[in-house]
This record gives sequence, structure tokens and C-alpha cells, in this order.
Amino acid sequence: MTDRIPTDKECIDLLWDAGCKKRVVVHCATVRAVAEVIAEGIPQADMDLVIAGALLHDIGRSKDHSIMHAYLGSKIAEDYKLPRSIVEIIRKHTGAGLDEEDVEAMGLPPGDYMPSTIEEKIVAHADNMVSDNRVVPHQHSVDKLMSKGAEKGALRVEMLHRELSDLFGRDLDTIIPEIGEYPKLKHVKP
Repeated sequence: MTDRIPTDKECIDLLWDAGCKKRVVVHCATVRAVAEVIAEGIPQADMDLVIAGALLHDIGRSKDHSIMHAYLGSKIAEDYKLPRSIVEIIRKHTGAGLDEEDVEAMGLPPGDYMPSTIEEKIVAHADNMVSDNRVVPHQHSVDKLMSKGAEKGALRVEMLHRELSDLFGRDLDTIIPEIGEYPKLKHVKP
């Protein structure tokens, strides 16, 4: 693996190369827009890592659209010899993480699926704030998880939202009017 974090264009090229559909690439670019704003307000975050992780978080959707996409995406990232930090962001981005019980219940390979670094947390939560290609309040993800009976997951999303909002200095939902529900995207075309 290399330590070099790929540029925006390199990340987009990797998504296309892996076989992602345009809808996935647009979603990833939207998550990038949200993650960038969050990282700008949290000085300890590595901006380049956040941006690359956000762009690549759903690379596994080139192979699968179930919960397994995060694990498969981490394997694709390893095959591309991406930095370990990006591999971990991809594997840990679902919801606000999955605990051992979730991992077993969902049939995922054993491993750590809980975001722990600030960059992992930012990407996971930016993804929680994007539905398809629309920026939404975090409550959207909370409600979706609750409707599926995933109360533990909903609580984790709520706790992650509070943690990052505290670090950011205000409720992250307040960034939506600033960037818009459909923010201007960078580097989406192949």
C-alpha cells in the first residue's frame, strides 16, 4: 500500500474504473461536499483524507448494493493499493458504525466496523446526511433506521451527530441551507 492520498480526479477515476454507475459517483461527490464543509469546521481533521475517503466510500457499490458493499469496497481499495486510512474509512462508513453483534447478524466477515478516527467519523456522518444525491438532516437516517427496527444504529447516528456538531461548534444540520440540498459537485464526469 502507498501512503499517498489520491486527488479528487484520481478518486473519481477509480470509481469509474471499478465499475460504479453515475448515480453512485454523484452520491459520492455529494458526500464529499458535505464532508468537506464538516472538516473545514474541525481543524484536527485531515482534509485530503476526508475528501478522498468521502469520494471513495461507496466504491464497493460497483460490486454489491447490500451492507456488504463496505467490506467489498475496502477490499477493492486494498487491490488499488490505497492507504490503509482510506481502506478503513470505506469499511467503517455505514451508519455510525456496526458493532460485533451487527456484524454477526448481517453476515459480514469479522472485523472492526466502528469509525474511530475523526476522518472516519466525518465520512460516515456525511454519508448519513446524504440520501441519494440530496443533502438531508441527520434525522432522515435516524428515522430510516428506526423504521427498520435498528434502534441501536439510530442511537449511534444521533450520538455521532452530537459529537461532530460539538466539535464543529454548531448543529451540523445548519450547513444544509449553506451548501444547498443539491450542492455544486466537483469532478464528476469521467
